[in-house]
Amino acid sequence: MAQVRIAQTVLSHALGLALLGAVGVAQAQEATQAQAAQQGQQDQQDGSKPKPESARQLEGVNVTGSYRSSIQFSTEAKRDATGFTDSIFAEDIGKFPDTNIAESLARIPGVQLNRDVNGEGLNIAIRGLGSSFTKTTINGNSVATASIGLDATNQNREVDLNLFPTEFFSQLTVYKSPKASLPEGGAAGVVDMRNAHAFDNPGTHLTYSLQAADNSIAKKVGPQGSVIGSWTNESGTFGALFGISSVRDKMAVDSWEDGNGGWIDPGLTAAQCGTDCGRNPSSNRWRIPDTVSGNAATIGAGLTPGQTIDAAWLQAHNPGLSTAQIGNALVPYLPRPVKMTGDRDRDALLGSLEWRPTSNAHFWVDYLYTKAKRSNERIDMDLVARNNDANGMIPMNMQVDSNGVVTNATFTNAQFFLEARPYHEKVDYWQVDPGATFWFGDSDEIKLDVQGGLSRSWMRRDSPTILVTSPFTTVNYVNNNGMPVITSDLDLNDPNLGWSWSNGGRVNVQNEHRLTRTANLRADLQLGGDDKNNVKVGVAWDKDYRRIQGFDNSAAWQDYVFSQIPDSALSKYLVPGPAGFISADFNAFMAATNYAYYRDSAPEGGSTNNTAQTGSFSEANRAAYVEFNSASDVWGRELRINAGVRYAATNQWVSGPVTLGGIRQWQVLDSSYSEWLPSFSAAWSVAPDVVLRLSGSKTMTRPNPSAMLPATTFTGVGADAARQGNPNLSPYTSTNFDIGGEWYTGEEGFVGLTFFNKRVEGYTFNGQTHMTLGQLGVPYDALNDIQQSQVDANGGYDKFLVDVSQQVNADAALNVRGWEVTWVQPLDFALKGLGFLANYTKLDLTTEGHDASALAGNIYGVSPKMWNTTLYWENYGASVRLSYNWQQGAKGSSTNQNSIPFAYYYGADRGQLDLSASYTLAKVPSKPQITLNVSNLTNKPITSYFGLNNMVDKYYEPGRTVTLGIRGTF
Repeated sequence: MAQVRIAQTVLSHALGLALLGAVGVAQAQEATQAQAAQQGQQDQQDGSKPKPESARQLEGVNVTGSYRSSIQFSTEAKRDATGFTDSIFAEDIGKFPDTNIAESLARIPGVQLNRDVNGEGLNIAIRGLGSSFTKTTINGNSVATASIGLDATNQNREVDLNLFPTEFFSQLTVYKSPKASLPEGGAAGVVDMRNAHAFDNPGTHLTYSLQAADNSIAKKVGPQGSVIGSWTNESGTFGALFGISSVRDKMAVDSWEDGNGGWIDPGLTAAQCGTDCGRNPSSNRWRIPDTVSGNAATIGAGLTPGQTIDAAWLQAHNPGLSTAQIGNALVPYLPRPVKMTGDRDRDALLGSLEWRPTSNAHFWVDYLYTKAKRSNERIDMDLVARNNDANGMIPMNMQVDSNGVVTNATFTNAQFFLEARPYHEKVDYWQVDPGATFWFGDSDEIKLDVQGGLSRSWMRRDSPTILVTSPFTTVNYVNNNGMPVITSDLDLNDPNLGWSWSNGGRVNVQNEHRLTRTANLRADLQLGGDDKNNVKVGVAWDKDYRRIQGFDNSAAWQDYVFSQIPDSALSKYLVPGPAGFISADFNAFMAATNYAYYRDSAPEGGSTNNTAQTGSFSEANRAAYVEFNSASDVWGRELRINAGVRYAATNQWVSGPVTLGGIRQWQVLDSSYSEWLPSFSAAWSVAPDVVLRLSGSKTMTRPNPSAMLPATTFTGVGADAARQGNPNLSPYTSTNFDIGGEWYTGEEGFVGLTFFNKRVEGYTFNGQTHMTLGQLGVPYDALNDIQQSQVDANGGYDKFLVDVSQQVNADAALNVRGWEVTWVQPLDFALKGLGFLANYTKLDLTTEGHDASALAGNIYGVSPKMWNTTLYWENYGASVRLSYNWQQGAKGSSTNQNSIPFAYYYGADRGQLDLSASYTLAKVPSKPQITLNVSNLTNKPITSYFGLNNMVDKYYEPGRTVTLGIRGTF
């Protein structure tokens, strides 16, 4: 059968060359290079001996640099795999199919894309488990990034993929079913990113690209470009590849938010309630004053200062509403339009060296460095709806719908504030991966792979805040579509309006430092020269470290700011803004207030401004495995089997600042655990073009470091109740079963169907445990006099038990069941070069066990349905692709938010349409390719809600980005 397929491929190449004529000669040379590249990629992936001179032929006509060849490589890789895997290949060196790695991975069935607020793909989740359940590697070595998104905290094990240039990578592989030889840590799956190598395309080559991107919101052009050069010597013993990439991107987002506090209703006093107060008023945060305030706004609204605002007053000024309806009236916590503008700059360097001194030895080293510099001048204008004191908005002529949502109202005694937050961030990442492969014996029956890796990533972020308040005013409030329109007589874009520090004005200095480190070393020995029939044994060691530190100098800076810039001078540091309301002259303000000094001298705090806790964790992991691969005939059909078991042992140390007895110190807690992780996969070619697959395995993800940090605090006067992180959390483990198969229809085409089931144990929720003070890590001397007396009277230090609130592993399991269908189909019979690919994923999540209800309330952010499709056409040197990615909205929290029974956060359904087109000038040196990419073609916003579709939580409009460029290869 293999000979028949090779013959068919050779014939198809011959026919293609005959049709293409003179141009075809050049393309034939490129096809040979593409085949060698495919073989080189396969060699690097599976460790087989490099033999570029005998590159495996692929079915169909392969032309390097074509999107169709990329799909065909992916189809062949899937067909040849034993387990459930999906791969994406670069069309050529330096030319990945998408402009963002996360968005490329989103084309794979079962992969959920998480976007930043500017629409950029940030990280991914696989088959119903969060992004921290995916293990990400580069060349098989662990990846840990220190970066965070514009609206993210990344306190777990997420990896931000937008830090890495797509031009540097030649292959992405998603392993949905594990192998014993793969690193543990991804209960959902493993994503391996393989960077380009010189032997992917033997010879001497130079690839260049230059692009300009224009965003419809930013309205500024951002240049970007890359150069990648590679060389291999004639004897095939040495190869080198070097690349540089640079991006100067402009970012802007028009948005609206409810103020990160949801929607709220009034907390009526007993006098304001009358006979019916509505929902539980004690937990709500909009406080209507007891009496009418005496200011120009209330007087201008026709109210008499000093009047008592009781139930009768409220009903008289809000005709048609009962006191219960008034008490249940819902408005946003801080309704605000938001404008974000900034730069997203990134420079990166790739280096790769390979040496093949003999046919039995292969050495290599890869180096990747990327540096990002990002800014975001975020400004928002907030209506102060929240107010815990008795100086809140006074409602008049209010109207509500059947759910209590305010649709129209006049609010007097209202106030706005500007919140200006200019973020500045620097991120560095470097990784070096050396390795070697040796073959022993007369027929290369023994192979030894040794590989190591080191990575390090830093982030330095400063995010000051300037908040100034407006005079009191009366506003008209209209909510027709979930984002209220609020108008007043004030000109909020006038720096001389009368802005002040009064009634809540403030400044903040909040910095954040992050550091991640990884170290990897592994070795495996393969017995058997046939890659389909062998036994592998291996050992691995790796170490991961992460530190997050918040620094806060707000109080000192605020004292200095208020002394240097009184209300009378404030207007000099305010300017008209780009969104219809004022902004700050940041350079002048920072210079006048000695900001740099207070920023650089900020002391360490307990958390960052995005709630990430100060602390660190370190993990030392050891693993050993044995793996069997076999291929045999069963009823005349090939059956491939991969089976093995991996043993992993982990030692963890978590530390963080705690303040006990008035003394702040870092506390260290440790733990250890181990797991056996068996795996089995089988693929049976039951017909010439049909493969059936079966897989069973156990996978794991280590617990969330942020839930393990000490953060020890006593929650009462005594020592009998406390909060603390839990260093003894067990890892998440998942028992997995997959069954499915594919029908390969020719060339890149196939139809695939997979059913999968995951049973995940180890999920955490906030529970109660009982611990002694010694177990809590609190010395007797750290207790105050009251606490020591309590301890002495109740058994003493060694016996006194503390009720500790902390994250605990649930006595329950999460069942993730679902199915995926994929269809890739060339349509040459209809139009030469036409084709499509599409996939659909359906998920069903249930919980069972003693803590099932607690666990169910902790599963958020999972899109139950996802699909994406790409329609492509390539011919006559032209290429056009339309891609659409759709994800069903996901629940983001439990219900009863803000004590509103039906309220919970959830994301809206969203689909994004992207366009990619190019035309190749085949007769021009370097065969330059004119490229056009349009991201978010239909200008789709990113939206989330708070219980109902007329209660918007966040609305981000990232705009449409058009990128025009040129790319070529010498």
